[in-house]
Parts: sequence; C-alpha cells; structure tokens
Amino acid sequence: MEYRVRHRTTYRYLQPVAQSVHLLHLEPRTTGRQTVDAATVAVAPAPAWRARRADAFGNHAEWLALDEPHLTLEITAESRVVAASMPSPEAGGDPWETIRAGLELPADPASRAAVDFLFDSPNVRSTPEILAYARRSFPAGRPALEGAVELMGRIHADFRYDTTVTDATTPVERVFEIRAGVCQDFAHLAIACLRSLGLPARYVSGYLLTRPPPGRPRLVGADASHAWLALWCPPVGWVDLDPTNDVLPDEGHVTVAWGRDYGDVAPISGVVVGGGDHTIEVGVDVVPV
Repeated sequence: MEYRVRHRTTYRYLQPVAQSVHLLHLEPRTTGRQTVDAATVAVAPAPAWRARRADAFGNHAEWLALDEPHLTLEITAESRVVAASMPSPEAGGDPWETIRAGLELPADPASRAAVDFLFDSPNVRSTPEILAYARRSFPAGRPALEGAVELMGRIHADFRYDTTVTDATTPVERVFEIRAGVCQDFAHLAIACLRSLGLPARYVSGYLLTRPPPGRPRLVGADASHAWLALWCPPVGWVDLDPTNDVLPDEGHVTVAWGRDYGDVAPISGVVVGGGDHTIEVGVDVVPV
C-alpha cells in the first residue's frame, strides 16, 4: 500500500512569541516494512534557521529557530510512504529467560544495541506493582513473544481509553493506578512491564490508516499521532505490538520514530519566549494513494 501522510499542527498564542526553538520528529523513517518516497516539512512563519540530521536513535530530526515575533505557528509535514504487509511472527521462539540471559554479555551488534532499551527512562519506570502485573504473562519457560502478546491483550482489556485523564507528563505509575489513559500511556506501561522482566522494549511513534479498508474496523488513534511499542525478540528481531488496539502492527501502521519513551520522539517540542496561554490544533490524515 502507498499512503499520503499529512500532519498539520497549529499553535495560536495569546501574546506574541518573541523567539522560539523547536525540535521536530515528523518525517517517517524507512524500516523493514516501509519505504519513504518523499517527505517535506513546511513552517510558517519561515524560521530564521533550520537544520536536519539523524538523532541518537537514527530517526530523522529537524531543529528550527524563529526570531521574529509571531502569534501563530503552523507546521505541516507531508510524506509518501509505501508500506508492505509482513507475515506475523510465530508466537514461539526463545523463552524470555533465555533472551534476558543473552543480554548480559551480548555477542552480536543487534543485541548490544537492544541493551539501550533495557533500563528505566524518564517517562518509563518499573515498580514492584508493575513487575507483579507483568509476571502473570511470563511464567517460567514461556516464549517471550507469546507472553508479550498476552500482556498486550491484558492491557487492552484492563485499561480504559480516555483522553481526559492523562497528559504528556503523566507518570506510568499513575496510569497503572487509575487504569486509564491513551496510546502513549499504554505503550509506556507495556514497556515498563517488559523492562521490569529484563526484556528490551522501545517506544514507537507513528500514524494509523485514517480510513480502513471495507470490512475492517477503524483503529483507535487515527486522525492523530499514535504510539505503540516494540519488543526485542531474537531470532526474529524487533516485533511491534499495539496495546491500544490489541494488534500486531501491519501495513496500516506508519512508523515515524522510536526511542526510549515519548520524550525522545515527541512530534514537536521546544522552548518559547513569550506567548502566554496558547491553543494547539492537530490534524492527521493517512490516506491510500
């Protein structure tokens, strides 16, 4: 499938912003199941300076600096992505204890790189309660992917999707306590569960197909940035899981970036001087070409 992806974000400020600096993660990256044919990012007003390079995780990142007073800022990212359907990995493979033991002295480069996603990060911290919740899906000797799929289903069943109870700063402990949140929260919780067991897991940001094919349900999270996670699961490699929708992501998921948690790959972050109160309008479309 080939998609046209359009992500527009508009900031409206109550007072003029004198200066601002922003970091963008809006350009999809090429992966084993998707190729990016074209990508552009338009900014109004025009920035005084902008630079683009890969970040520490290999994502496309862009820095902007605006030095003229402005009351609005509009950032529009557009891309064309070809996504392929890949066969679902077998829910077998190595037991989770074997994967954990293999990371103590990893021999191959891929396993060494996976260690970066093994530890707590600013937005994902393990707790004894989260560990106990995770252990229910990982009895001794169970294949790691089989346990992760069950964990994904349990989070989907046990936690309520609610856009009013959390924000980008809500800690994962609070999400676990109130049993509610959004896709970012469910990804963080699943990552915390897996890391508490000694299994590497990374946060993935992206988009969902806005209009699914006939007969297929519309997934929660379309029309906005979406989030899921990936588990390091040798010999298969990284396997994506979407606990918000209880599915293994396929061609309907478009990957933008990945990192330790949301803070590494927020679509737009930055610092502004002035502005006062502001509103944000976000619109996302992922449409088959």
